[in-house]
Amino acid sequence: MQRRAQLLECATEMFAERGYHETSVAEIVDRLGVGKGVFYWYFSSKEELLAEILRGSSLDLRRRQQASIRDIADPMVRIEIGIRTSMQWFYEHRKYFALFQSAANIEPFASVARKNSDVAIADAVRHIKDAIVEGQIADQDPEMLAQAVVGVIEKLTRVYIFDRDEPADRAADATVSFCLNGLCRLSPIPVS
Repeated sequence: MQRRAQLLECATEMFAERGYHETSVAEIVDRLGVGKGVFYWYFSSKEELLAEILRGSSLDLRRRQQASIRDIADPMVRIEIGIRTSMQWFYEHRKYFALFQSAANIEPFASVARKNSDVAIADAVRHIKDAIVEGQIADQDPEMLAQAVVGVIEKLTRVYIFDRDEPADRAADATVSFCLNGLCRLSPIPVS
């Protein structure tokens, strides 16, 4: 299993550096100093390899988020800690952020990226609903609010962590401030 992990890590680095289409199986195994047979022992194709990287990294992020909020009762504190944990994880794993972004525009990986995004939205919806019930957030569409929170995390991660190499705490502070202050002060949107 160590060789499989090495293939995943090497491919992740190469896909993030050069792009998925620009990286071949031959280049991955050459960098590792192994034959193609080793690759095909673990993966049937380059497509399967990237899908596994996307699923595995998303699962790792989600586990980190869940562990960080496990014993937190206050939903607004869970949202804050979830934001900070996500941004710290992306800071530590920039290559995965690059892959998440590019995979969303590559078939057949767009469906994997959408599924990962749907899970993130569903997780945020749960905490937002709890905050609405507790009166911490005005009663609004929780999915719309979750989309906004996840969108802010993604945008500020891309601009401040990925593009500008700012510290994760600085980007997280801005994200938390915007999301939590905005969420707490929103008045319901009138329904026509």
